[in-house]
Amino acid sequence: MAKRLCEQNGLQVISENPIPYGTQLRLAQGPILTVYDSGRLVVGGKHQELLKPILDADDGKAAAPIVQRPSMSRKVFVVYGHEPNTRGELEAMLRRWGLEPLILDQLPSGGQTIIEKLESVRAEANYAVVLATADDEGHRKHHPDEKLLRARQNVVLELGMMLAILGRRRVAILLPSSVEMERPSDIHGLIYIPYKESVTEVGLTLAKEIDAIGIHIDLNRV
Repeated sequence: MAKRLCEQNGLQVISENPIPYGTQLRLAQGPILTVYDSGRLVVGGKHQELLKPILDADDGKAAAPIVQRPSMSRKVFVVYGHEPNTRGELEAMLRRWGLEPLILDQLPSGGQTIIEKLESVRAEANYAVVLATADDEGHRKHHPDEKLLRARQNVVLELGMMLAILGRRRVAILLPSSVEMERPSDIHGLIYIPYKESVTEVGLTLAKEIDAIGIHIDLNRV
């Protein structure tokens, strides 16, 4: 499907190589399009803008629906820090919407390391919500005057893994606006959703983001 759409947009596929959990398409014009079995598309190489007609979600032709699996999983991976109450609020909210939150410490290990458990998300979850709560503080070396609150390192690591596995459109980052803290990433195009006191305040915003990538949520009941 992705190969055909590339060719329909005047892009020549010069190689199609299998990779773990997907296929990589190299185009004569420069871009490299990685198509994961789970339905995620990741763009690399030169002249990535040539894939805009295929990947641009603004015109209603988002990347994920092009190659998504016949049955869209309703599992959502939750990345969290040291605020169990906030995590509990988010988990309860997702379940009310008919979604199945995947909480790392609730998943069976089965002899897997934490990294292996995170990698298994590739085959299960279609979306990730990152709770970037202000659990740590830090600053540049020799610059204590720049000290700011920040998310825990495990949260930043897992955020990066979710972006690599799912893509930017399928990762939302919730962070408190009531405190001054540094954002865990300045990558352009990330979905940041600030909340004041409770994540339930931004429930509708988050629900719209999830619904937009093809995981249906009845927004009238949010």
